[in-house]
Amino acid sequence: MTQPVLARPQPPVFKTFEEERLYRKQRLVAACRLFAKFGFEEGVMGHISARDPEFTDHYWANPFAYSFGTIKVSDLVLYNFKGEIVEGKTPYIHRGNTILHIPILATRPDVISAVHTHSIYGRAWSTLNRKIDPISAEAAVFYGRHELYDSFTLGEGQNLADAVGHNRAIIMENHGIVTVGQSVDEAAYLFISLEKVCQVQLLAQAAGTPKIIAHEHAERISNGFTSHTGWLNFQPLYDGIVKEQPDLLE
Repeated sequence: MTQPVLARPQPPVFKTFEEERLYRKQRLVAACRLFAKFGFEEGVMGHISARDPEFTDHYWANPFAYSFGTIKVSDLVLYNFKGEIVEGKTPYIHRGNTILHIPILATRPDVISAVHTHSIYGRAWSTLNRKIDPISAEAAVFYGRHELYDSFTLGEGQNLADAVGHNRAIIMENHGIVTVGQSVDEAAYLFISLEKVCQVQLLAQAAGTPKIIAHEHAERISNGFTSHTGWLNFQPLYDGIVKEQPDLLE
């Protein structure tokens, strides 16, 4: 007997650039609020990008020195690929932002969003100079899809973009983690997930020797994770934070 195909929520289809732009900006701000709630914020060190749907060599980002926990849609700034702010309330350019996001977005036209903060467990794991092991289904999502990067290499931005390649994530040695996605939703979810994956492996290693998922099974899990999977997993988080903090949409 043929099993019925289970229907799942799908990303919206937009009629105008304005609708899609607002959608991406709302997701970006929701991710900032979630990151504040999860304790990913560390001073001014953290940034999320959302490529503009119309002007694809421009991207929206959180403004420099604004709290993740209070940022609103109206606070976002628009950068061009020259690293200039072309729209926004603040004149302060975040050089760490432009050095990272511009090369990635310019090199990967399929990437809509990149995410980087100085989160605790990603930062701790980055000091070990090793990749994540596939010791859980969540960790296996990154199997063969993440890379190590020397964060003190000269020409950091372009070298980082080259390291990203077609990966989902980068572990910047002694620095932290970066994730990318074909939607803000996917990139944000992958960051949240990878932070927890780092936490789980640190805990598991402290307790003993974790069992590694076999190559064929880890590869199947990694290949089965799609951009839609990432988008879908962010929806409960988005729904919850908007209901809890509706002012983020202002």
